Amino acid sequence: MTDQNALKRAVAAKALDYVQDGMKLGLGSGTTAEIFVEMLAPRVRGGEKLLCVPTSERTAALARKLGFTLASLDDLAPLDLTVDGADEADRNLDLIKGGGGMLLREKIVAAASKQMVVIADESKLVPRLGRFPLPVEVVEFGHKSSAARLSAALAAAGYANTQMTLRQKDGVIFKTDGGNVIYDLAFGVIQNAPKLAAAISAVPGIVEHGLFIGLATTLLIAGPGDTEVLTRT
Repeated sequence: MTDQNALKRAVAAKALDYVQDGMKLGLGSGTTAEIFVEMLAPRVRGGEKLLCVPTSERTAALARKLGFTLASLDDLAPLDLTVDGADEADRNLDLIKGGGGMLLREKIVAAASKQMVVIADESKLVPRLGRFPLPVEVVEFGHKSSAARLSAALAAAGYANTQMTLRQKDGVIFKTDGGNVIYDLAFGVIQNAPKLAAAISAVPGIVEHGLFIGLATTLLIAGPGDTEVLTRT
């Protein structure tokens, strides 16, 4: 087991402390979130009553395999808690998510939750967001023209010449669980995340972006010595 995998397991274990019997629980996506699901499974098999909403088809398949009880978000909302990972996080508890392509459902579930606990290893904590390319989910119909309008909106917001890459997987255009495409935007540094989020959201054809602002209530960051706990004030 690599050091990074050990940190992922440590932070996933810490997140178990936030789960209580009887909760309506959102299950995140990505490698760290999947470790959390696997570590929670013995408690479910032991009789804890959790009703869960997965944020992706992949997480749903894993949760079913492990014996979790799944339900629709419309039947359960508001959720008591969502536990999810992040591609990048700052000390304001703002995030970049969507590296795995599940950002739309992840954000819907997070927004429908009373609490969002984010789990990550220390490599994901940054002074300012933007090192990780920002995923933007776009309706497939006319996506190239949508991307052109997005580029113009970014320039007007002070991000001229932003590199935009249409995501591919195995040589074909990547499709999300919702059937949309993703453009990854390389900023390097994001100066004003709320302003950028508003500029992106205003473009027709944009479904959602990977800036999660004001959604996380607790951030757990695993380092070699211990897990740091950051809470929203």
